[in-house]
Amino acid sequence: MKFVVSSGALLNHVQLINGVITSNPSPVVPILEFFLFDVKDSTLTLYATNLETSMITSLQIESKAKGRVAVPAKILLETLKNLGEQPLTFNIQEQTNTIEITSDYGKYRLAGEQGDDFPRIPEADSKATANIPSNMLAKAISKTIFAVGNDELRPAMTGVFFQLDKKEATFVGTDAHKLVRYKRTDISGEKAVSFIVPKKSLQQLRSILPSGSENVSITYTNSNAFFTFGTTTLICRLIEQKYPDYNAVIPRDNSSTLTINRLSFLSSLKRVIIFSNKTTTQIVLKMAGSELTVSAQDLDFSSEASEKLICSYEGPDLEIGFNGKFLIEMISALESDEVIFKLSGPSRAGVLLPAEKEDAEDLLMLVMPVMLVT
Repeated sequence: MKFVVSSGALLNHVQLINGVITSNPSPVVPILEFFLFDVKDSTLTLYATNLETSMITSLQIESKAKGRVAVPAKILLETLKNLGEQPLTFNIQEQTNTIEITSDYGKYRLAGEQGDDFPRIPEADSKATANIPSNMLAKAISKTIFAVGNDELRPAMTGVFFQLDKKEATFVGTDAHKLVRYKRTDISGEKAVSFIVPKKSLQQLRSILPSGSENVSITYTNSNAFFTFGTTTLICRLIEQKYPDYNAVIPRDNSSTLTINRLSFLSSLKRVIIFSNKTTTQIVLKMAGSELTVSAQDLDFSSEASEKLICSYEGPDLEIGFNGKFLIEMISALESDEVIFKLSGPSRAGVLLPAEKEDAEDLLMLVMPVMLVT
């Protein structure tokens, strides 16, 4: 089997899918450290997988051949990075799976593997359930992924919940201590569906999504989701668990309202948290009239900090504690000039909202309080 390909084009496609190659070599399944090359009809289709997440991409080549071979990922990638733009000729001996690459500089030979030994990549068995612009999907991932948990005993919470219907799309992330619900009414599905996508797969997807508004087609089966844009598809194994009823934990009667400049609040939290207990990172918010006091202390090291900020507050005087890291993560993910903090009492969850938002989006963040340590 022989084909000619642009080194630059091949490098771009290899770098695109290399993120799913396992960083910890598997002695049980060593072929996971390989790309699968599939040549057919003057097209080279590349595959990479770690068994949880797979990627497929394709590019045009000069070839009349047809065949498959597994190519060692690391050595190919390092070679392409150092070649510069030029045509490359690949010659594969199908009996031995020996791969010979000819460039302007010389020849390089590496040992491949039988293409048929490469793990089977799942295939979609249905049409698209939704089409989402890539920039909107990237935003939905960024708004929710930081709230996802890492507790393997709660697998449903280790991924983002996708809920699509004919009217809107909802994305939810939670670890039981914080929760983010992001809705868009300008995205819809062909039918009502829901599934949980693992955090690692979404991190990989976010890193490769085009920055513009290129269409991303989403399909899914009982066990996998398929995200396709251009000539690239990312396939990930879904978390087959029941997602918790997130609507049940969102308070409806938080009557106290704090409105404050987002960047001023965020800067204050970042300064004050330095003086908090390193285990709890507890921050105390005390609201009275038009003044917010942000404070923290670490009794073990006799350190403390307190700052006063101008705000707008409606409600009875209130003192409440939160995990400072959670507050910083959530406020950093907001984009409005001001944020609204809806509160009820020192033992009730607080709800963070952007003061300004796009007409088609609805973003809500919930954070559980922590017991005040005095």
